[in-house]
Amino acid sequence: MKTFLAGAVLGVLMASSAYAGNIGVSMANSDTFLTVLRKGIEKSAADAKQPVQIEIADDDVQKQLSQIQNFIASKVDAIIVNAVDTTATAPMTKLANDAGIPIVYVNRMPADVDKLGPKGAFVASDEVQSGTLQTKEVCRILGGKGDILVMVGDLANQAAVQRTKDIHDVIATPDCKGIKILDQQTAVWDPVKAQDLMTNWIAAGHKPVAVIANNDNMAIGAINAMKSAGWNMKDVVVAGIDATQEALAYMKAGNLDVSVFQDAFGQGSGAVAAAIKLAKGEKVDAKVWIPFQLVTPENMTKFTTKN
Repeated sequence: MKTFLAGAVLGVLMASSAYAGNIGVSMANSDTFLTVLRKGIEKSAADAKQPVQIEIADDDVQKQLSQIQNFIASKVDAIIVNAVDTTATAPMTKLANDAGIPIVYVNRMPADVDKLGPKGAFVASDEVQSGTLQTKEVCRILGGKGDILVMVGDLANQAAVQRTKDIHDVIATPDCKGIKILDQQTAVWDPVKAQDLMTNWIAAGHKPVAVIANNDNMAIGAINAMKSAGWNMKDVVVAGIDATQEALAYMKAGNLDVSVFQDAFGQGSGAVAAAIKLAKGEKVDAKVWIPFQLVTPENMTKFTTKN
């Protein structure tokens, strides 16, 4: 069963769901997007007078597993996980289930999402929407034709796999079949690695009409490389995902053309709401979706205060 909730609705839910037990939170890292998500967790927990213990796994699967073990040993009442590696979540789920402790995955879909059990849930945005919205807008701007480059996120992350699939699915449609991918490589969500990758592409002689990146950080890295090479950004369409405040500044400057707002704060709020309800023995839908929204220069002002 799937539920679609907006951030405002989740805020109301939190206000009526206070629970005195402690919640352990393990975050994959502290990048721009996940920092906003963490703030959503902190704010919602504070509003509900809900104690939370937040740990950062520094993109280390074993460190994250150890954090889960420590939460269980300290007898937390619920666990929230933003997974380092979405293919490595089964041991964490088993540990929580064996201990009878609710576990809520947030933002990154665990490989065992359909096996979380009655005390498990997944709160995120449906990634089929993200890359689809992004690529359809790029296709519209290009008139359905042109050579493009694709920057992929961390392939250990389900979002990167799905967003990249979305790109391929859209350009396979009749309206976009004139779009050709010159190259596709990972820059693992990182702006510096993306800048290096784009620099290498430029050195190799690639001259795309668009660069589609799985997230805004990589889009920003690509932009910086193109500007350093003296390219006119009016000649290249650049698209990212997340609509971070930094990305919106690039959009305002005329460098970023497309992003997709992923409500990180709302996801954090939703995860806390789900954890509290599960800890109280209440039923929670297995998947709670927070909708994505297309962001362009025409509507970007609506999103400048959302992250």
